[in-house]
Amino acid sequence: MRKMAKKTYDLLFKLLLIGDSGVGKTCILFRFSDDAFTSTFISTIGIDFKIKTIELRGKKIKLQIWDTAGQERFHTITTSYYRGAMGIMLVYDITNEKSFENIVKWLRNIDEHANEDVEKMILGNKKDMADKRVVSTERGMAIAREHGIRFMETSAKENLNISQAFNELAEAILDKTPGRDSQEAPDRVLVDRKVDRGGSVASRCC
Repeated sequence: MRKMAKKTYDLLFKLLLIGDSGVGKTCILFRFSDDAFTSTFISTIGIDFKIKTIELRGKKIKLQIWDTAGQERFHTITTSYYRGAMGIMLVYDITNEKSFENIVKWLRNIDEHANEDVEKMILGNKKDMADKRVVSTERGMAIAREHGIRFMETSAKENLNISQAFNELAEAILDKTPGRDSQEAPDRVLVDRKVDRGGSVASRCC
């Protein structure tokens, strides 16, 4: 009977969602964890998290995904969560210029508070609201290229690139996790690439 207590996953990755209030961090998290969407979320107060287990390269990976509050008054609470994060998603809203401009500020927060080797990805969310877009895909790709990190445009509402974003970030963490199967390394060379899923572009930077 003791076998029933066997650990149900091989690796645990802690991820963090950061970005301005209202950009859709909670919607992204709920779409990924519960495959649900609602536009009536109240702002996250402080911090919340969800667990989801995925399978990558034959390994069960438990993702512990922390959803942080975007409001300035919660920053002292949320910055303490940067330290243990293995992957961080910086989210902006393609219909909100200010949220995009603040990505630079969030990147500075990562530099100040997170581990040096943390994997990062920028997400331009609300891709479904094309008629209200003010931030072009090219500008999103340019800032990601400038900082040498991954980029995708997503829609929590239409479930565009949500799973792909989490899987790609988890793969990047797996690539440098000690104890992984070294035989898998040769085909994991990071190159610029484009993934066309539902008309959205994802670039992966070295």
